[in-house]
Amino acid sequence: MRAALTIDNYGLDYLTASGVVPVLRDVSLAIAPGEVLGLVGESGSGKSSLAWALMRHLPANAREISGSLQLGDIDLQSLTAKQLTAVRGRRIGMVFQDPSTALNPTLTIGRQITEALMRHRDLNARDAKALAIELLGHVELRDPAAVLRRYPHEISGGEKQRVIIATAFGCRPDVILFDEPTTALDVITGARIIDLFARLRAETGVAALYISHDLAMMTRVADRVAVIRHGRIVEQAKASEIFSRPQHDYTRSLIAAVPRPERRLVHDIPGTDVLLQARGIEVQYGRAGLFRAAPPPATKAVDIDIRAGEIVGVVGESGSGKSSIARALTGLARFSGAISFDGGTLRGAGDMGAGYRRDVQIVFQHPDSSLNPRHRIGEILSRPLKLYGGDTAAVPRLLEQVRLPASYATRWPHQLSGGEKQRVAIARAFAARPRLVICDEITAPLDVSVQAQIIDLLLALRAETGAAYLFITHDLNLIRQIAHRIVVMRHGQLVDSRAIDAFGTDDVHPYTRELMAASPAPVG
Repeated sequence: MRAALTIDNYGLDYLTASGVVPVLRDVSLAIAPGEVLGLVGESGSGKSSLAWALMRHLPANAREISGSLQLGDIDLQSLTAKQLTAVRGRRIGMVFQDPSTALNPTLTIGRQITEALMRHRDLNARDAKALAIELLGHVELRDPAAVLRRYPHEISGGEKQRVIIATAFGCRPDVILFDEPTTALDVITGARIIDLFARLRAETGVAALYISHDLAMMTRVADRVAVIRHGRIVEQAKASEIFSRPQHDYTRSLIAAVPRPERRLVHDIPGTDVLLQARGIEVQYGRAGLFRAAPPPATKAVDIDIRAGEIVGVVGESGSGKSSIARALTGLARFSGAISFDGGTLRGAGDMGAGYRRDVQIVFQHPDSSLNPRHRIGEILSRPLKLYGGDTAAVPRLLEQVRLPASYATRWPHQLSGGEKQRVAIARAFAARPRLVICDEITAPLDVSVQAQIIDLLLALRAETGAAYLFITHDLNLIRQIAHRIVVMRHGQLVDSRAIDAFGTDDVHPYTRELMAASPAPVG
């Protein structure tokens, strides 16, 4: 039987101002009809470049130097632009990491799905609409006809990803490429997307290349797994074998970096002194208008205590209010209720003086949007030093404190990797010598090995400075490694709060139990 997709001895370079950058070397993979091949590796390993090569959507500076790409009986590299238009979607589809960028914000969901179905299924407008409604119902979206009338910004991230998946499967391709489709989603939504994928795959028999850096999740979706490092495939095996009996040292290192709840990284007991006490915190976005009611509050009377030196984890699905709490505690969102800190009471951003803003810092999820692209790293780190009475000569020390070379002070943010940028964001927070650092999903976009390095760095900084952390995440396996206490939020309410030793006991809230069930079992 001919393979659905064959990659043979493929090589790819990028031509840059600094010279030739090798991206892929001697890559050979084959996917049988109906098979799911998982591709795992760190950021920069070439995973996404391979997907873009298969979709024939490479940048202008890309150079294919060897090998072939075969979709069934089609030589992908020989196709003209017109022929590619007929193949994309109809024979090979793709589901992207961030559904917000995959959907056109100026077109309704209905128009985007029906256009794809009309082009690739040769349907008229009426039949395409009927099939679109059927497909959206099949991916378990409520009121599909109403979803068709909405724009992308009017539905959630999980709903957008279901739309993308429905469109991809609805075009009935031979192969679908999945490029980190659950990375941007919370654990429960991600688990539902994985279940949806498994059901649609069983129904359609589609073959898939499933790209991810989440090794634990890969055991739930892939028949076989290939491990890629620096553009080369270093190991291939059945998914049931590769994580239990890895052969390559690199595979072993990836597995060792996967968070495991029983592998606790913090063993001390924090003091009893309360550093910050929040009572009745409610965050409201938007107000009632002449013809509309006010939206529901993002958080509802939330109470949180954080002791000096304590690590408190905040978990919950998207929209649960986790980030709204972070924004309230840092004065980035208006709130009602009260915050007690250092003997004072704060009822809004206006009460947060320089002392509080120095003592309570925040690190955001995406350093690309939190670091000024027009400022060099040295300028970015100098600003908090100037604001809070530090010495700008300390910039090299700050960089070394987060395990970056002092020479990085002259670089621009775009010259750093994602993990390096996040280290700069952490250095900026610690430049103020804070007593509490709020970490808002700071490891979510990072691959497993970089995530492990960032966690090790944060724990070292805590040991050095005594800072407490409010660590917001949807990775239960990770937070159970490092937190002293975990609070669980759902629909803006705090539904569970317990010490780490009591987490997982029989009396946890039903939603906490649901979160635990949705978390991938650790590999290895």
